[in-house]
Amino acid sequence: MIRRHVLRSDVYKDSVRLLEAARAMREHEGVSWATAIMATAANTASLTTRGFLIEVSRSTANDLILAVCAHSEAAADEALEKATALLFSASDQQDCVNSELPTDILSARAARPTANLAVISVPGEYATLEAEKALSAGLHVFLFSDNVPVADEIALKRRAAEVGRLMMGPGAGTALLAGAGLGFANRLSQGPVGIVAASGTGAQEVATLLDRCGVGISHIIGVGGRDMSTEVGGLGTEAALRALDADDGTRAILLVSKPGAREVAQRLLQIPGKPMVAALIGSERPVAPHRQGVTICDTLEAGAVEMLRILGKARPDAEASFLDALVAAVAKLTATRTRLVGLFSGGTLCYEAMIVASRLLGPIHSNIPIDTRWSLKEAGLGSHVCIDLGEEEYTKGSPHPVIDAAARLDLLERQASDPTVAVILLDVILGDGAHPDPAGVLAPAADRVVRSGAAIVVHLVGTARDPQDLLTQRQRFQDVGCIVAVSAAHAALAGAAIVLRDPTVVLPQMRLPSDIVSQQTGATLLPSL
Repeated sequence: MIRRHVLRSDVYKDSVRLLEAARAMREHEGVSWATAIMATAANTASLTTRGFLIEVSRSTANDLILAVCAHSEAAADEALEKATALLFSASDQQDCVNSELPTDILSARAARPTANLAVISVPGEYATLEAEKALSAGLHVFLFSDNVPVADEIALKRRAAEVGRLMMGPGAGTALLAGAGLGFANRLSQGPVGIVAASGTGAQEVATLLDRCGVGISHIIGVGGRDMSTEVGGLGTEAALRALDADDGTRAILLVSKPGAREVAQRLLQIPGKPMVAALIGSERPVAPHRQGVTICDTLEAGAVEMLRILGKARPDAEASFLDALVAAVAKLTATRTRLVGLFSGGTLCYEAMIVASRLLGPIHSNIPIDTRWSLKEAGLGSHVCIDLGEEEYTKGSPHPVIDAAARLDLLERQASDPTVAVILLDVILGDGAHPDPAGVLAPAADRVVRSGAAIVVHLVGTARDPQDLLTQRQRFQDVGCIVAVSAAHAALAGAAIVLRDPTVVLPQMRLPSDIVSQQTGATLLPSL
C-alpha cells in the first residue's frame, strides 16, 4: 500500500469543502482510503496511527493536509492532484488575485456590512472564540462545529440572549432561514410551518414529509443536540420558539427533539402562543402540564401527521403495495435469518428506529443506546444492532456518511455473508451538501445483500426538488430488490415486521402522509404503507 500526503501551510478550508475533497480522492480508481483535514493535534495523531509520517513539529492547526492510501504511486498522486484542483480552483486563485479576501469574522463583517449571520465550521477548540466574535459583531450564528465544551455552549447561548441574536448550535447540522439553507439542507417550498430542531436529520425528516404533502416551511432553526438537556436548559430552543412565535410568516410551530430533561420541556412548551406540535422522539408519557394548543408526539412522522391535521390538510389512504413487498420479503427468509441490522447516517433516525422497532423486538444494541444495557459492546451473537455511522468514532479523519455514501459500503457488504441477518435498515439523506448520487454507490452492494437472502428497507429523506432526483434514487434501490419506505418510522416498523415474519404489524399505521405525485399523471409514484 502506497501512502502519500501533502501539507499546505496557512491554508484554511471549511469542513464541507474538506469532506468533498476527501470524497473525490476516495472515488478515484486505485484508492483505498483518503482524507482532507486541518492539521490539529488530534488529526495529525490519527494520521500517524495510520502510518503517515507527518512533520508534527512543523505543522499548525491552520495548515491543510491531504492524505491518501492507494495501490500504486500513480493512483495516489492522481488522487492528490484531483483534490488539490477541487480545493484550489482557478476561480479561487483568481479571486485571491483580484481582491483581498477577509481573514477573520471582523474583517468579513466590515466587508459585508449588511450581513446578519455568520456560519462557523472550524475545529471545536477554536469554535467558541469565533462564535464570540460573531455575536459581538451583532451577527446571528450558525455553529456547525462540534466538540465544543458544554460550558462554552451555555456561555454562548446566554451571550446571544443578551444581544438578541440566535445561537444555532454547536453541532447544528441544518437550518433554513428565509429560504436559505445552511449545512445539510433540502430544497423546500415556502410555507406556514416553522421548525425548531435539536436534530439536523430530524428536522429534514419532518420538513420533507410536510413538503411532500404540499405544506411548506417558513424557517428551520437548529439548536444543537444538547440544547434541551438539564445543563443547557433549552436556551437555544427558547430563543428559537420566541422568534418563530413573533414571525408573521409562521402559522404553526413544530419542535423536534429527543425527550430531553422533563422540566426543560415543560417550561418550553408554555412559550409559543401559536399552535405547536412537539415531536419528542421516544417519549412514553405526556410532558405535563402544557398549555392548550400543544400536541406531543413520540415519532417524527407522527409530528408531521399531527401538523397536517392542525393545518387542515388531508392524508391520502396508502397503497397496499408496501404490504405486498413485506409479504414477499418474509417468504424468502430462511430459518436462520432472525436479526435486524441498521446502518444509519442520521443519528436521530437511528435513535427513532430503535425506539420503534424495540417495542416489537426487544433490545436493540447501538453505539447510541436508548438503554445503557443495550450498548454495542454488550451485543452478543444474534443481537439486533443499529449503528449511527455519523458518530465521531466512525468519522474521525473520514467523511460523514451523508457526504460520502461509500462510508457504509464495507459494513453493508459484510451483511451479504452473514446468514443470521433478516433485514437491513438504510437511511439515505438527499439535498444540498449530501452525496450527489448515493444510490449509485449503495445500490450495487444492496443488490448483493438482497441476492444473499436478506431484505433491505430503505428510507429516502428528500424532496422532488433536491439535486439527486428523488424518483431516480428510489427507482435504483427498487430495481435491486430493496423495499422503499415512506418514512423513517415506517422503515423501522417494516424491519420489525420482517424479523417477526408478520407483515400485519404494519396494519395499524396504514394511513400515511402522501408521497411524490407525478405532475403529468397524478399517480402516486412512491409506495406508502
